[in-house]
Amino acid sequence: MDSSQSRCCSFSSVSRTHPRPSGVTMDGFSISGSKSTQKHTLSQKRKTLPFHFSMGSHLSPWPTHASGQTILQKRKPCSSDDYQRRSGSWQQPLSTAKPRYLEQLENYLRKELLLLDLGTDNSQELRLQPYREIFEFFIEDFKTYKPLLSSIKNAYEVMLAHQREKIRALEPLKAKLVTVNEGCNEKILAMRAEERNELSMLKTEKMHLLKLIDKKNEEKISLQSEVTKLRKNLAEEYLHYLTERDARKILIADLNELRYQREDMTLAQSPEVWGEDPVMLTLALKMARQDLTRAQMELNTMKANFGDVVPRRDFEMQEKTNKDLQEQLDGLKADYEEVRKEHELLLQLHMNTLKERDQFLSELHEIQRTSTPRPDWTKCEDVVAGGPERWQMLAEGKNSDQLVDILLEEIGEGLLREKDFFPGLGFGESIPAFLRFEGPVQNKKPTKKDVVSLLKDVWKERLAGDKKEKFPDFFFSFLERRFGPRDAIAWAYTLFENIKLFRSNEVMSQFYAVLMGKRKESVYINQKELLAYLLKEMTNADSQNEGLITMEQFSTILKNTFPLKKGEHIQELMEIGGWHPNSSNADLLNYRSLFMEDEEGHSEPFVQKLWEQYMDEKDEYLQELKQELGMELRDEVTVYKMRVALMNIDPSLDKQTLRAYLSQAFQLLPSELPEEGNEKEHSIATGLKTAMEQLQAADIKRMGPREQEPAN
Repeated sequence: MDSSQSRCCSFSSVSRTHPRPSGVTMDGFSISGSKSTQKHTLSQKRKTLPFHFSMGSHLSPWPTHASGQTILQKRKPCSSDDYQRRSGSWQQPLSTAKPRYLEQLENYLRKELLLLDLGTDNSQELRLQPYREIFEFFIEDFKTYKPLLSSIKNAYEVMLAHQREKIRALEPLKAKLVTVNEGCNEKILAMRAEERNELSMLKTEKMHLLKLIDKKNEEKISLQSEVTKLRKNLAEEYLHYLTERDARKILIADLNELRYQREDMTLAQSPEVWGEDPVMLTLALKMARQDLTRAQMELNTMKANFGDVVPRRDFEMQEKTNKDLQEQLDGLKADYEEVRKEHELLLQLHMNTLKERDQFLSELHEIQRTSTPRPDWTKCEDVVAGGPERWQMLAEGKNSDQLVDILLEEIGEGLLREKDFFPGLGFGESIPAFLRFEGPVQNKKPTKKDVVSLLKDVWKERLAGDKKEKFPDFFFSFLERRFGPRDAIAWAYTLFENIKLFRSNEVMSQFYAVLMGKRKESVYINQKELLAYLLKEMTNADSQNEGLITMEQFSTILKNTFPLKKGEHIQELMEIGGWHPNSSNADLLNYRSLFMEDEEGHSEPFVQKLWEQYMDEKDEYLQELKQELGMELRDEVTVYKMRVALMNIDPSLDKQTLRAYLSQAFQLLPSELPEEGNEKEHSIATGLKTAMEQLQAADIKRMGPREQEPAN
């Protein structure tokens, strides 16, 4: 007889020998007694459970104890007939097979779940039904535990029904919440539209007021010039009137003199005068002579006292002249003071310049004394493999520093090929994971072409994967899959030495920077996606599919793809593509040749110029950020200051990109960054130099112009 079935069926006998305690219903709840009695009873049952589940009980201890059971087909497991037929034979040799009853229940559950339609709304209810049936089988077959299992089932059913009622009660609230949310969103959009309209009106009014102010300023200047002119005319008229007044006084005096003379002549001709007394005339003459003497004395006194006095008109003219001269003197004094200060500054600057000149002169003499003559690079033609032709090709357009790098690569390539083994670097923490090895490592000695091809395969598989694995770990996993675990470490050392040596090769240098963590792999990926997008746009413009587009189409594609690039940068790209100032916009361009690469991974000048402009724009962007922060590299910068500086230099940054830049700068997960306005923004800080290095390694670029253009 099946041992598990014998144990299952023996529960009925256990139930007869261990009757259910009084006061407990079929659902397992106490009919009488306090809550403390229930807790005491449950705790006693909980203490007795380990005894019933021991090796000596009637339950099967599978998988440590099982036997070759057989269960009657088309019968309920653990039936009474089966128990009577096979009683006394439940003890079988130990085995590791599952009980047949358990297998049948699992198969039944699996089939029922496969038959369910889980695409409906009540899929979870349907999925729960097979589990209910399995639980019913347990309740029916395990007679001894049927009350306890029934109470457990009923308790869960009551809780499920209660939860369904709560869900039904919350459905209208959910719908209302969605309606309220939509209403709030509409209000927010309306308020934003009103704010934009109001902002536009305010900007228009501002421009109108600025024009009005300019007009008023022009009127003020015109009025000032007119006032100056009127003052000048007033002064001239004043002088004219003074002259007229003096002339009028002279004329009045002359008229009075003439009148007096006429009266004297009239008196002299009057017959009455001849009839006057001579004595009286003599007396009058004497008095007249006395008056004349007195008047002459007064005149002499006046001449003596006021001989040096000038007329009031001359005095006022001199006073005005003196005032003008005083104003000119004050202006000249102020100009003299400014000139004197500038002269002192120029003297100080001259002294500093003299000191710098002397210092530079001494440095020049020292450099002339210690420096070596400029190298003759033509001497390398006979040393480099390939002769003068290959050296001319390598040295074309290179400066001395780049030529030194090329010469070192050529020398290093020869030394690298002579090595048969590399020394293992050990297992230190500073050693990259893919280079941790003790002992000599074989040099596979691949060619540049093989190395570039292998690195491109790594990138292809990386772009096709999920990118969850770190890039160095993925690199070593790729080598294990390609060459096997034995040769993976040898290829890792070989490739690492090659990419570390050939820095002038674009593919190798970019791979080395990403592998060593000096640059994020997103930089390489985004650059490749940008080139693919440019090629796609040019292919779409090529309606004849001949591989040719016009220069005008080429210019339009560049301007649409790079709306933030300066005009001179666009012109540089067009000139590298083949455009000349004297050429026509209708000239054709073979655009596919711009994206070609040779066997060693060297791209065309167009792609190289795109990369150079990208790096220059990133450096310019970070320099603007540093100037906006106004801090030294040794200082610490907080999240708040970095956020404000980024928004000031690039107002078009969206929240997601801003959080990505902050996460990269402070090496935090986006979820660990504090929200805007949180006090934690002022407490999280890092060194400005570290933050700038982290941003330099990431794919950071400007998202919009520095200042927003005013809305029309």
